[in-house]
Amino acid sequence: MSSEEVEAGAPEAWPRSPADALWRARAVMAKQGLAQPHQQMGQRWPIGCVALEITQRCNLDCTLCYLSENSEAVKDIPLDEVMARVDSIFRAYGRNTDVQVTGGEPTLRKRDELLAIVRRIHALGMRATLMTNGIRATRALLGELAAAGLADVAFHVDTTQQRPGYQTETQLNTLRQRYLERAAGLPLSVMFNTTVHDGNFDEIPAVVAFFRARAGRIRTVSFQLQADIGRGVQGARRRGISLDSTAAQIERGAGTALQFAGSLIGHPSCSRYGMCLAANGNLYDAFDDLHVVATFQAATAGVVLDRTRPTKTARRLALWLCAHPTLWAPVLSWLTRKAWAMRDDLIRSRGHVHTLSFVIHNFMDATRLEADRIEACAFKVITADGPMSMCLHNARRDAFILRPIRFYRAASPLFWDPLTGTETTEAAASIGLACQPRQLKGRARDRSPRRA
Repeated sequence: MSSEEVEAGAPEAWPRSPADALWRARAVMAKQGLAQPHQQMGQRWPIGCVALEITQRCNLDCTLCYLSENSEAVKDIPLDEVMARVDSIFRAYGRNTDVQVTGGEPTLRKRDELLAIVRRIHALGMRATLMTNGIRATRALLGELAAAGLADVAFHVDTTQQRPGYQTETQLNTLRQRYLERAAGLPLSVMFNTTVHDGNFDEIPAVVAFFRARAGRIRTVSFQLQADIGRGVQGARRRGISLDSTAAQIERGAGTALQFAGSLIGHPSCSRYGMCLAANGNLYDAFDDLHVVATFQAATAGVVLDRTRPTKTARRLALWLCAHPTLWAPVLSWLTRKAWAMRDDLIRSRGHVHTLSFVIHNFMDATRLEADRIEACAFKVITADGPMSMCLHNARRDAFILRPIRFYRAASPLFWDPLTGTETTEAAASIGLACQPRQLKGRARDRSPRRA
């Protein structure tokens, strides 16, 4: 996309209903020739997840940060505006939509407000995920959030965060273990996010081995490829970091080949998804039979698979399968082959089997956006005017976070100013103003004068 096309990028109109959202997703997949039995978007759901940014502030200064240099100057948007966006997400995408409660660092939001946001998402039948660096995500807070209806906690830990005392990804496994123990015993599924960059690419197998040894306590791990975006200072990738090379590194750590084409998430240049069965510390590819995966995924498109209640979901699938005898043969054949391959580990684990999923996200550089990927985006940020591709939003962040938000609760128009946090009757644009953040970060920090 040209710079002019990027600048003209705007949020999409809100879908009129979940059915309309699904129809739009199907239309985009068909238009781009991506509609197939392995494709989840447009078949199982209209959108992979939505990002609900509840603050622009952060307590870290990552070298690959997607926030803008003005983010630290922006006040937290009012709670009623956040709630209005939650309600809009529900009207557009319906129950079982995955909502990432994110930022910035969402735990910097007032505690009672964070709890209220999660409670509203849960009350509407959607799934809330807390995206956090873990610094303020104490055991007590996680317990309160779980009671409010939080479904997942995703801890983002990697060397771009420059945490004192940790020089390598392997050393950060100590911190990952500490975070994992914080969530132990709570009704939360645990995920970990790691940014893949020039400095840690060779360590991916060791990080995966850490996750592999804790399968069952960890549900999903996500690897997000380096992108030149926001206030980050590392810039574009200089090594051969790609979806394929990262997948190969994951396989080395997993100790097995993985089929990342079995279940697709939107545009193939954006994401990869693989799932393993885990027993006795070893992993086995769950998607190795492409025909069975495609058949089962298409047949169960209307079945709700609630990951927060795995036993209930397994029972629901079993009952569903009993009512569809045409699938008995392929499913039984797959189960028999998988059980035979896993036989020794099944005996040693006394039949205990868990799952561990791997996701790879290939985010785009701000100056190298591709129109077809923007159109087929499965991960969108929610703005005041509607959903927007995450990559496009990150490239144009200031255009949205610095713009006053209009409220309609009064007879005369009221506008909330993101730099002062006050309401006015005028919509004076903040874009282009000299923002004075409390602390310079990213590129602004590196350009600031140094004392002798």
